[in-house]
Amino acid sequence: MTAPDLILYNGKITTLDRGDPAPEAIAITEGRFSAVGAERDIMPSAGPTTRMLDLGGRRLIPGLIDNHLHIIRAGLNFNMELRWDGVRSLADAMSMLKRQVAITPPPQWVRVVGGFTEHQFVEKRLPTLDEINAVAPDTPVFILHLYDRALLNAAALRVVGYTRDTPDPPGGEIQRDSSGTPTGLLLAKPNAGILYATLAKGPKLPFDYQLNSTRHLMRDLNRLGVTGAIDAGGGFQNYPDDYEVIEKLAADDQLTVRIAYNLFTQKPKEEKEDFLRWTNSATYQQGTDYFRLNGAGEMLVFSAADFEDFRVARPDMPAEMEDDLEGVVRILAQNRWPWRMHATYDETIVRALDVFEKVNAEIPFSGLHWFFDHAETVSERSLERIAALGGGVAIQHRMAFQGEYFVERYGNKAAEATPPVARMLEMGVKTSGGTDATRVASYNPWVSLYWLVTGKTLGGLQLTPTHKTLDRETALRLWTENTTWFSNEEGKKGRIAPGQLADLVVLDRDYFDVPGDEIQDLSSVMTMVGGRVVHGSDVFSSLAPPLPPAMPDWSPVRTFGGYQSRFQATDADAGSVASLTRCCDSACGIHAHDHARAWNSQGPVGNDKSFWGALGCSCWAF
Repeated sequence: MTAPDLILYNGKITTLDRGDPAPEAIAITEGRFSAVGAERDIMPSAGPTTRMLDLGGRRLIPGLIDNHLHIIRAGLNFNMELRWDGVRSLADAMSMLKRQVAITPPPQWVRVVGGFTEHQFVEKRLPTLDEINAVAPDTPVFILHLYDRALLNAAALRVVGYTRDTPDPPGGEIQRDSSGTPTGLLLAKPNAGILYATLAKGPKLPFDYQLNSTRHLMRDLNRLGVTGAIDAGGGFQNYPDDYEVIEKLAADDQLTVRIAYNLFTQKPKEEKEDFLRWTNSATYQQGTDYFRLNGAGEMLVFSAADFEDFRVARPDMPAEMEDDLEGVVRILAQNRWPWRMHATYDETIVRALDVFEKVNAEIPFSGLHWFFDHAETVSERSLERIAALGGGVAIQHRMAFQGEYFVERYGNKAAEATPPVARMLEMGVKTSGGTDATRVASYNPWVSLYWLVTGKTLGGLQLTPTHKTLDRETALRLWTENTTWFSNEEGKKGRIAPGQLADLVVLDRDYFDVPGDEIQDLSSVMTMVGGRVVHGSDVFSSLAPPLPPAMPDWSPVRTFGGYQSRFQATDADAGSVASLTRCCDSACGIHAHDHARAWNSQGPVGNDKSFWGALGCSCWAF
């Protein structure tokens, strides 16, 4: 009998294998779990080269798999982005912006590209254009908030060339002052095309820098416990050109997140041509366990895209939607390519299902793992139809970021089951969890698990009644074994069981014991993919492979890292620490760094509406 490469023991192990849910030890051989069980059975199997890892009583879970992550596109740009993900005060976010502006050379931009909501800030607002211009009079600044708006300072407006003569694009608005001059606010109404197109005007990183950038994004995902993702394609992400970086990393065995990727149509009115070309030139599931083709979507046809901006009324899809969609779905079904389809509203889902049922009658979908993404307002009748066609629903935590806007438009009652996750599971509909990061929401999986378990937004608003929320094990299954159906990898990963890929996470705190509100704060102290350590901190830091510094040297990732802890912004992997979520750049004579006490006080400093609140201190002076 071959001795295992690695044995992990003395931990609280959650396998999600109902036959052996809480073993004492696990063994890994050649990248797979080879034994799971009692220490007395596994420890004697160690050989002279077997590494023994004492977990010190920590919780170990299967690696998390995001069902909808724009990881390929995000990796190309990650090192250029200042992430406000997790930052809990606008004061701290603006302090980060100010510091980044100071070191960003021309002609580069400072970009905050989504992943946050104004409701996570204690001030409950976005910065004003005047505040942004005060911080950055000369350096272009682009701030994307969800997919509803972007804030550009005067320098950015000059660079992109928006003037009083620039027309509003279809479905978008360039806000103007009384003289017709653009103010810097771009609005999706509801089409986010103007936001994508404006961001695409910014400088890009060279190829070698994009390799480095993608590695840093993957490392931050590993730090948060993510070992796999289904990439949903994306706007301005062209196949095959924009896949060269990820393919190079895969060829060089440098991927630390397993990626199953879908192909997203790029040309309105030419969608059929895209999918005819791709189904003829590529093969479904081509690749390896680290990088493989997963089918089509999330965009199948542009005429079926219902944008998810809950600040505006639900858009009606055009009359040509059904014909456009039928042409593409026929191509995919004939070639046995699964697909995923973006759909926010039930009205869109109903019309899509009419098409799917029509095509299925002629070309049966049997065996195709197709699904809807998002489906916030899907009805029970639509869920029945989805199940009858053998489909699924991939849900994401967009309501954790936009729930306040949904309630404002549709009311508390409607928000209670938006989306109806518990009911999907009761009905036996294939369901899994994800983020839709990095622009519309954060890539932190623990925010999603917090939302699923507590029913709350990042701003603390209770959306889902407690009796409709998920227990912690069920929520975890959505992020592990359930996701494997959506990439047609059932039985290969998602649980800790003999024969499955050895992807696992050791947590800094126990997911099953921390208070619900603290689930969002969890992270990994050790992450393994295929039995290899891809992230380590605390007592496991020496096991972590080295990562080159973020490129270029002015990259926000060097200073701030990626996702920001609520308590301390840290990038241990890059060796930098920025304690920003408790303080500004410097203390002041009014309240030192104790902004939390100031905001909660009864005096005028605690009222950010009547007096610039805790922002009115001298440490906020520019």
